[in-house]
Amino acid sequence: MAVALITGASRGLGRALSEELADRGWSLVIDARDPEALEAVAAALRRRLDEGASVRALAGDVASERHRCELAEAVGELGRLDLLVNNASTLGHSPLLRLEHFDLGDLRRVYEVNVLAPLALVQALLELLQATAGATVVNVSSDAALEHYDSWGAYGSSKAALDHLTATLAAELPSVRFLAVDPGDMRTVMHQEAFFGEDISDRPLPETVVPALVTIIEGDFASGRYRAAEIAGAR
Repeated sequence: MAVALITGASRGLGRALSEELADRGWSLVIDARDPEALEAVAAALRRRLDEGASVRALAGDVASERHRCELAEAVGELGRLDLLVNNASTLGHSPLLRLEHFDLGDLRRVYEVNVLAPLALVQALLELLQATAGATVVNVSSDAALEHYDSWGAYGSSKAALDHLTATLAAELPSVRFLAVDPGDMRTVMHQEAFFGEDISDRPLPETVVPALVTIIEGDFASGRYRAAEIAGAR
């Protein structure tokens, strides 16, 4: 039975992908910072599971080494890891701030969550990833990693760094597939925080992005960077 670890799974894309994989019979380890929200998602997921599949929910901060060790231990108990999705991330501020005003301590926090934590999870889980045929790491990226938008410098530069790490890991560890995936704009809490006070009801729901993401995960796509919109358009 396939096993996935998905961070930031209590809402948005993480939750939507967890629901889809549960419906496909995967066992899941999921995390988020809000324990009540995470347990509510876990309870709903357990009602969707096939016999033999499981959901383990561990609340915590991916920037915490102790929490990452707990996640790695939970995955280890399942004996394999087919998919690691580094989805948890932070903007740093809402409303967004220009780099000229961005506190360096807050910037460190953005990089700890968006860059260092994904790498640390790969390091902690590498033995299992390499032992599982076809194992995949998905690092959730953003168009802000490539484009330069006013007030998006902290988040965008962290995602650019994550893209670079993804490509380098792919070159260094060819037995594991490393994918940076830009899901595009979505109607999520985080997107609303980025566009503070604006109406984002025209953005697609994260559930609409999941089919393209699953196509990438389950398809024969090589390590690299992909835009969900391009995959959806080609299907």
